[in-house]
Amino acid sequence: MKLATIVHDGVEQGSIAVPEGYVTLAELNRRTGADRPTNVFGLITSGRLKELTAWYKEGGQEKLASLPVIPAGEASPAPLYRHPRKIWGIGMNYTADASQLAALREEEPVSFMKPDTSIIGDGEDIVRPAQSERVTAEAELAIIIGRTCRNVSEDDALSAIAGFTAAIDTTAADIHARHMRYLTRAKSFDTFFTFGSELITPDEAGELMEVQVETWHNGGLAHAAKLTNMIFPPAYLIAFHSQVMTLLPGDVILTGTPGAAVIRSGDVVECRIQGLSPLRSGVR
Repeated sequence: MKLATIVHDGVEQGSIAVPEGYVTLAELNRRTGADRPTNVFGLITSGRLKELTAWYKEGGQEKLASLPVIPAGEASPAPLYRHPRKIWGIGMNYTADASQLAALREEEPVSFMKPDTSIIGDGEDIVRPAQSERVTAEAELAIIIGRTCRNVSEDDALSAIAGFTAAIDTTAADIHARHMRYLTRAKSFDTFFTFGSELITPDEAGELMEVQVETWHNGGLAHAAKLTNMIFPPAYLIAFHSQVMTLLPGDVILTGTPGAAVIRSGDVVECRIQGLSPLRSGVR
């Protein structure tokens, strides 16, 4: 199942994506007598996404065809939600040489946090801050946490995932280059996190480690890699960070990038991941 947050008639609404467009969660409630939350964040934090997924897989997908649809051309994308409790970022998590993975996994993940004030949606512009002369942007697969977990095992970690979305992580690279201690500041400017409008549930994501993440810059492919090239795969990242702090439904983990592009005013950067619509941001 693919969920989406869209703007229709000036209102952000949670919905299920269908071939013709979107069936809103509010309309689904009206037609089926359900009382589920009608926004994506509420659906996840209430624990009722699992229930909706089961309904969808057990005949609900076919029933959606009889419900009113908002055509894709009449809706615009919005971030999945605006205020996750936590946004974790992972740095330097891909290697081009798979033979190095064993040695690299003897280290620990490089992680940082971003504020929710950095969130923008698909089609919105990244604003280069006056404090930086070299800004980079990179495509990433984002994990959405689906249940509260603390000290979760790596074997159990994937069961804590609500779904996946596309993301663009932006960095004031020159600020970070001045000193590694400046990483959080370099990652935290307003507009420095383009958050996808779509969430694909794990059952439809395919073979996870074969998913390819691509950074596109001004219409050309800049970097690409499959998750098999991750130093620390999703299950490890969830388990590792759940030992630091309790992960909550709706928390976001950006899993790292195959490569970043230097961006300038007028540029367009994209995240492309199979199963999800391309996520785009302009630059100004």
